[in-house]
Amino acid sequence: MTASVGAGPHRAGAGFLTSPGMRLVGKRLLLAVPIVLGVSILTFWVLNLIPGSAAQQLLGPEATPEQVRALELELGLDRPAVLRYLDWLGGAVTGDLGQSLVSRQPVTGLLGERLAVSGELAALAFLISLGLAVPTALLAAYRPNRLFDRLSMVVSITGLSVANYVLALLLVLIFAVQMAVFPAIGFVPLSQGLGANLQSMALPAAAIAFPLYCFYTRFLRGDLVDQLQGEDYVTTARAKGIGPWQVLVRHAFRNSAFGLITVVGLNLGTLIGGTVIVEQIFALPGMGQLMLQAINTRDFVVVQACVVVFAVAAVLANLLADLLYAVLDPRIRYGSR
Repeated sequence: MTASVGAGPHRAGAGFLTSPGMRLVGKRLLLAVPIVLGVSILTFWVLNLIPGSAAQQLLGPEATPEQVRALELELGLDRPAVLRYLDWLGGAVTGDLGQSLVSRQPVTGLLGERLAVSGELAALAFLISLGLAVPTALLAAYRPNRLFDRLSMVVSITGLSVANYVLALLLVLIFAVQMAVFPAIGFVPLSQGLGANLQSMALPAAAIAFPLYCFYTRFLRGDLVDQLQGEDYVTTARAKGIGPWQVLVRHAFRNSAFGLITVVGLNLGTLIGGTVIVEQIFALPGMGQLMLQAINTRDFVVVQACVVVFAVAAVLANLLADLLYAVLDPRIRYGSR
């Protein structure tokens, strides 16, 4: 009896570790290593191709050649680029992303302060865009080519035609300047109150979310209409007497969700790029603002770290999208791929 009890958890643990989902996670994580490494190499190479001296930029135009040379020696900028990259990579593996050339502070600490702001902004934009796109697409696909469907398509096309930085300026003009409902710039941390925090993030999140909402709505609506009009399982469900809303939500949407997950994963770059620009417009102390400031001051160590963090976020988001496929349809076996 004792042996059989001990063997049960062992078999369960082994089954969990060898499940298709865990094999998928392992494969994707192994694939992420060369991707992130390639991004770091490409970023380091491009930054070193920029003409001019980082030490000269830090000291200003009035610095003498001797002062520039002394600062290059102090910062190690006189060493070959390959050695400098290998030193950075060795530290990055252990969690040390180096020191800022400008502030001389640890880059890990700088990222920790900014990552929470960018993460909240991206999360809010994602939730707003997807939370509004799904019901809008369902209502539009329920009665295609009717008034609501046509209005949603007009809004979607309009939103896709406007850049998020232009939309950000329009939102500031309307809701901050004319109506004075939301602040134009600045960030209020969560420690000072949830309401004040959300109020400071409302316009930046809306500027990023609206183009994504329009894209998701148009894509999901088109896929739902195709599912309802051209799939045999829909005809079978209707023949069984299942109501139109149940057919739409329980059957058509379930299949369309696969394509939506793929699109959401692929659009993460748009989401990250939007935060970089919008943070600058609304003066949010996030990753985007930090990276732009580092580019202007030629703080290559900070730029390198920001790009790597964005790359890791993109890889993890695509991994999450792959896992969601298995959640929506357990019949999928990634382990056989």
